[in-house]
Amino acid sequence: MSERNTWVIANQSAAALELIAGAPILGMPINAVLMGEACASAQDALDAGAGVVLTADIPTDALMEGLAPRIVQELEAKGVGTVLVQASVEGRLLAGLIASAFATSALNASELELVDGSALAGYLVFGGTAVCKRKVASEVAVLVVGAGALPAAETASASGDPDVPGVIEPLDLDSASLSASPTTKGLRIISTVAREGETVDLVAATRVVGVGRGFGAQEDLALAQNLAQALGAEVACSRPITESEGWMAKERYVGVSGAVIKPDLYVAVGISGQVQHMVGVSGAKTIVAINKDKNAPVFKHADYGIVGDLYEVLPALSAALSA
Repeated sequence: MSERNTWVIANQSAAALELIAGAPILGMPINAVLMGEACASAQDALDAGAGVVLTADIPTDALMEGLAPRIVQELEAKGVGTVLVQASVEGRLLAGLIASAFATSALNASELELVDGSALAGYLVFGGTAVCKRKVASEVAVLVVGAGALPAAETASASGDPDVPGVIEPLDLDSASLSASPTTKGLRIISTVAREGETVDLVAATRVVGVGRGFGAQEDLALAQNLAQALGAEVACSRPITESEGWMAKERYVGVSGAVIKPDLYVAVGISGQVQHMVGVSGAKTIVAINKDKNAPVFKHADYGIVGDLYEVLPALSAALSA
């Protein structure tokens, strides 16, 4: 494998395009393997900077991880240095199988940089209070990359040569070949059930209003929703709102074990500011805190703070913004 490429592997369009946009920091030509729903974004992937895009339309009765041997075959044939895998359930399974094939381990990466020609992956430890960084020493680096981990490059570099057009190549797949994989042999999908929950993309939101235990009742969240509407923002929450109170869907939870977001504006309302939550918004450009406790830890992280009762502050803000 003399040629070294960065490969992006994803089964969701948004994740694929985000990884491709951030992959230039590794300094190698970029290729991609798009699976399932992400196949529809093949041309967008080329436009974002990929030189070769392989599309894998997985049969409905086949397991996605059965594709691992076929992916490894393509990576070996076309050259690989680093593999960036979407941090989905299927992606994590594929990452482990691909890493094993290259005699290495898959690493989680909540941040990534290139140091002395090698990938340096950082990930949160001790409940988000510290970042552990590991330098990849193996010839091939396999990294499971979460949303928001890579900064988008200012300019995209596809195949490394602007005169060489990008190409889209479908991978020929069938249920028999996928189920013949050692990891999926004898297994097939007989039915699927849609997961209950909201569909929300907090990572893509440029403005977010977060709610915490300062709200006394679920119906009071309407105050935050009104503010979000006035700001053109999404509504998120701290962990107790989803797990203890059950007031909001877990898709809206922001924190060390939830979503990690980097909006232009984050408004924390009734949130104390414990580190487990603030880790999830540390990348926000501007943080505004609203809390009646002037000693709340959230004010140490905020660019602007309002000490006051949210039941008085939120209606006033919403009215001013809507005027």
